[in-house]
Amino acid sequence: MLKLTRKVEYALIALRYMQRNSEGNCASAKEISNLYSIPLPLLSKILQNLSRANIIHAIQGPHGGYLLNANPEKLSMTELINILEGPLGIIDCSIDSECTQLETCNIKTPITKVNNAIISLLNNITLADISEKLPASLKV
Repeated sequence: MLKLTRKVEYALIALRYMQRNSEGNCASAKEISNLYSIPLPLLSKILQNLSRANIIHAIQGPHGGYLLNANPEKLSMTELINILEGPLGIIDCSIDSECTQLETCNIKTPITKVNNAIISLLNNITLADISEKLPASLKV
């Protein structure tokens, strides 16, 4: 089954929250963790990775937290997946050239086409696309 990992899912939840909360208010890892029932240690690691990649900005101090740094219109799903999980590949040989069956493989070319199509699709989906308007009753 092809699906997003929990890390990517939690990152999207946190980024969407920061985007909605973008009036200069920092969002703490604990706040996001409590609000969405995300394990705090895992969320903290995700936020550190996003901060290292300059997707979010970490503010230190008692009123610190995280602010969205990236433009939601330009942050693609492919970029986010690469930051958190590494290159996207639907089978090992998509990203690993050390496959022992590479010489005789009869599916590499068609699978590469599928993999490239998925990457192309995800390149065209941004955080802004995922963060469409929420109903007023669900705003943060």
